[in-house]
Amino acid sequence: MTTFIINDDTYDARTCGKCGCKIIMLAYVWKARQDDGETFYCPNGHPRAFAETTADKLRQERDRLAQQIAERDDAVRIERERREAAERRENAAKGQVTKLRKRASAGVCPCCNRTFIALQRHMTQKHPGFTAEDSNVVELKTRA
Repeated sequence: MTTFIINDDTYDARTCGKCGCKIIMLAYVWKARQDDGETFYCPNGHPRAFAETTADKLRQERDRLAQQIAERDDAVRIERERREAAERRENAAKGQVTKLRKRASAGVCPCCNRTFIALQRHMTQKHPGFTAEDSNVVELKTRA
């Protein structure tokens, strides 16, 4: 696009896509045709129009940005759900550890749920291979 000034008026020149001749119009007329998408004609009578108006471009940009916001909102929601699920699993595991410790301190066998006076002796005699991992309980470190 070529721009030039004649008698304090600004003109823009473009080339017709059909015949290749120059189309010269006032700059504000070019701008108006870009904004409204109306048809204009080259000197040889070929109808010309801008495929996308400025409003179309702005609408597309708005839609693209709205889509990006929605995608980020979804990502934030998914991460929040993952974090909450991990916290629930952690709390459940802590609860299981606490439950087993209390039961063991009360003399209840974690394997067969029987109460024994000498639990330590029972565990070494009746369940020598028992470990915390066998009962699917994970030892959780307390946070400082």
